[in-house]
Amino acid sequence: MTPQQHWATSPRGGTGQTFMAKDISPQAVVSPNAKIGDGCKIYPFVYIEDNVEIGENCVIFPFVSILNGTKMGHDNEVHQGTVLGAQPQNRDFTGEDTNLIIGNNNTFRENVVINRATCCNRQTIIGNNNLLMEGSHVNHNTRMGDRNVLGYGTKIGGNCEIGDGVIFSSSVIEGAGTRVGSLAMIQAGTTFYKDIPPYIIAGGKPIAYGGPNATTMTAWSIDEKVQKHIANAYRLVFHGQNSMLDAVLQINDQVPDSPEIRNIVKFIQSSEKGIISKIM
Repeated sequence: MTPQQHWATSPRGGTGQTFMAKDISPQAVVSPNAKIGDGCKIYPFVYIEDNVEIGENCVIFPFVSILNGTKMGHDNEVHQGTVLGAQPQNRDFTGEDTNLIIGNNNTFRENVVINRATCCNRQTIIGNNNLLMEGSHVNHNTRMGDRNVLGYGTKIGGNCEIGDGVIFSSSVIEGAGTRVGSLAMIQAGTTFYKDIPPYIIAGGKPIAYGGPNATTMTAWSIDEKVQKHIANAYRLVFHGQNSMLDAVLQINDQVPDSPEIRNIVKFIQSSEKGIISKIM
């Protein structure tokens, strides 16, 4: 047994059986102050700093850097060349101890970069069951929900908010401070600087509304009748001649109520950057 391998007694009791709680390559550079959960596999040439927490059953492939302030849940998989907890690329950052919070069951493919927050009252957050493909980048203070996909080379600006079940195709650029609602889909090569509401397809140059995202809504078990109500709501938003305020009033008056419709109304009303253009 190498000095980097740690063994523990089986919790099932009675047999005295042992199992390898964690497998850390002697060629990895892991701070003794880092907290590494049981069942983790850490390959050669990984670099892990002091103030790092990694939950159980994570796999960290070679040439990964996990830097101060990163707190990761269980069953995450981090592939070659990825950097988690990188210092913010922001002039407001003054060296404070800040965090990157990562949930469970996420996959970070090759050369992903995620920055920690800029100041102590902010956090960069990645939820659960997300897939970040090769070369994607999430900047400081961004908050991402669950079951999202970031395609190859997608870049997310600082201070963004991303809901659940969002699909970013390849080479999407999300401008700083913008939001993407749950179950939206952004087409490849799109750049945007305004908010994308939930349940829609968006894309093009300039970006515009491309219709309801029926495929993802069906996959998430949204009832077909509710999907029709969502389509009617967005017809009022994107096809009418009214302002967004009037469109919201019309939705409240004309579209049957549901959690999804309330989510659309709340998203539009809380937009600070404004909503993307009307139609492709």
